[in-house]
Amino acid sequence: MPTKKSEGEKSYLEVQIDPKLRYEHAVKELEMLISDMESGKFSLEETLLAYQRGAALLKHCQGMLTQVEQQVRVFEA
Repeated sequence: MPTKKSEGEKSYLEVQIDPKLRYEHAVKELEMLISDMESGKFSLEETLLAYQRGAALLKHCQGMLTQVEQQVRVFEA
């Protein structure tokens, strides 16, 4: 599902994640990437980029969950 972008435009497969990206949006994008990868829509290069993007999204989500867990521990203390 990735589209070719002109130089200077960002593809949704970029690996860098906006730190302000909400958890729910990151999970939704990750689900879409997985679906697209499983469907075989991507070329080999696009699959690699999708995998890298997915790994970055997963790391972002895990970091957000860790922060929330720490906050809950503070409230429970």
